[in-house]
Amino acid sequence: MDLYDKHNRFNIANLITFGNIACGVTAMYLIQQNSFTVAIILAWIAGAFDIADGKVARKYKLSTEFGVQLDSFADFLSFVVMPAFLLFYAAKHYASVSGFAELLLGVVFVWYIISGLRRLVEFNLKVDAGEVAKYFEGVPTPLGAILLWVLYLLVAYGLLSSGYILALLVMGIAWSLNSQLRIPHP
Repeated sequence: MDLYDKHNRFNIANLITFGNIACGVTAMYLIQQNSFTVAIILAWIAGAFDIADGKVARKYKLSTEFGVQLDSFADFLSFVVMPAFLLFYAAKHYASVSGFAELLLGVVFVWYIISGLRRLVEFNLKVDAGEVAKYFEGVPTPLGAILLWVLYLLVAYGLLSSGYILALLVMGIAWSLNSQLRIPHP
């Protein structure tokens, strides 16, 4: 098995992407165990894998349509679903959000996840059409994840305890994912 063969689905770049996915899945398991700190560390490792896979793919000419799609699936898991999971469980754990506020927050996070998925699909369609410019249109999902992690810190440190205010803030981030905001492409 040649790790530097672009036709190998398990080439080095894709293996790095699979590492991103493994971190995201493991983090979601740990979140359910209230091991938030370890889950966050895994999320940041997933972010490092997300940066590394693209650099490795470009350096060794391993970029393929499979790799592009795999990267988006990894981003969906690690930067959309997992941070939403983290913040929802943290709100229940630290802020004791329950009842109607918990239900509302659950619906808002489902909307956030749908918004993140839509953003990734739209991005892939533009990449396929060769329309990627020097600006992202809307907030990229890794930045959305960072914004959710900031909200996590506010909840964990007791600076934000209202499930209703948290729901409004998450709705704002969800909106920004598919907005007309122009974010410079690194």
